[in-house]
Amino acid sequence: MRLLLIEDSELEAETVRRILEAEGCAVDVAATGEEGLGLARSYDYSLIILDIMLPDVEGHGVLRQLRDARVTTPVLMLSGLAELDHKVRGLGQGADDYLTKPFDREELVARIHAIVRRSEGHAQSEVDVGRLKIKMTDRRAEVDGVPVSLTGKEFGVLELLALRKGTTVTKDQFLTHLYSGVDEPELKIIDVFVCKLRRKIAKATGGDHYIETDWGRGYSLREPELGAHVERQAS
Repeated sequence: MRLLLIEDSELEAETVRRILEAEGCAVDVAATGEEGLGLARSYDYSLIILDIMLPDVEGHGVLRQLRDARVTTPVLMLSGLAELDHKVRGLGQGADDYLTKPFDREELVARIHAIVRRSEGHAQSEVDVGRLKIKMTDRRAEVDGVPVSLTGKEFGVLELLALRKGTTVTKDQFLTHLYSGVDEPELKIIDVFVCKLRRKIAKATGGDHYIETDWGRGYSLREPELGAHVERQAS
């Protein structure tokens, strides 16, 4: 997913950017409120991370302008100010969550994933398919409680399949989810990721991978007894 970070401190912006990129996110950074407003109006982000203390426009003002411009992208506000009225003010103006500095890396990542899931209509943090469990917050998959070793991109494919369980996901949708419009490779890379993902899951289950090919459309994640008419491929 692609995120926008509006933060004037170069050190803090770099720290957060590295954390998020390690989680497989694409991150655009704006050092001022005006720059952030321009990017937020021009691009489709999964989430905006907004610092309150900015050099030109206060974070609350940025948030207000975003909502006035009908930008509905979820917003997580960051602040070194712990006073309750700052939090209430931010949430009242349309922020989706509020995190006080300094914050824990794991908490930041968990808050981001929770907000994005809610914004996409998926509040659950875990999705079960057959013997496979996909844990969104921890970004891992398990079969009968045993972890399945996946790369970041492989989990990204599985994550989107889980979020849209039972429906077909196109290759274009996978590319957007994995690369967020930045240096996107050719569509065939999705077939490679799905092939590797199927093999790893099938090895863990003894044969089942739960990923169906919907010919001419894309892929879907389904319970073993569903979609039997769709041909399965393990390669």
